[in-house]
Amino acid sequence: MTLIMGLITGMLFGALLQQARVLRFEKQVGAMRLLDMTIVKFMLSTIIVGAIGVHLLADLGVVSFSPRGLSIGLQVVGGLLFGIGWAFIGYCPGTSIGALAEGRYHVIWPILGMLLGGMIFAFIYPLVQAYLRPLGNFGALSLPDLLGVSHWLVIAAVALGAFFLFRFFEKKGL
Repeated sequence: MTLIMGLITGMLFGALLQQARVLRFEKQVGAMRLLDMTIVKFMLSTIIVGAIGVHLLADLGVVSFSPRGLSIGLQVVGGLLFGIGWAFIGYCPGTSIGALAEGRYHVIWPILGMLLGGMIFAFIYPLVQAYLRPLGNFGALSLPDLLGVSHWLVIAAVALGAFFLFRFFEKKGL
């Protein structure tokens, strides 16, 4: 059942990616050049909706989760790899799969590269874990815990900030 729910959720997210036109190469490049904030608006909106959904389900006792340890070393290396890959191919992993589904076959090689990179990472993960996790390891840390406030207050603050950010983008034509 979990796999079916994951498939349904993935298909819905893919449909939203397509509907928001963030699968378009021009949108990806526009985001990297800070000229088109469609992707930023889409992703920030999905993060807020996801946070509301996950925390609502957790508060109702339907799911449980706990934050993983925050390691600056892992975050920096992961962010660099993600950013370099996005800059090279003009798509992030999710949008590259969506672009392939739309018939853009030029993303086949990057997708194969991501799969190969994933296999290599699985092989070297113990080494990466041993050397990078200790760098700036803050343990299981969340923003609500750090601030000593409810997660709902943090979600509301992020949503309010996003609202004003989106208004700014619209005024600037981004």
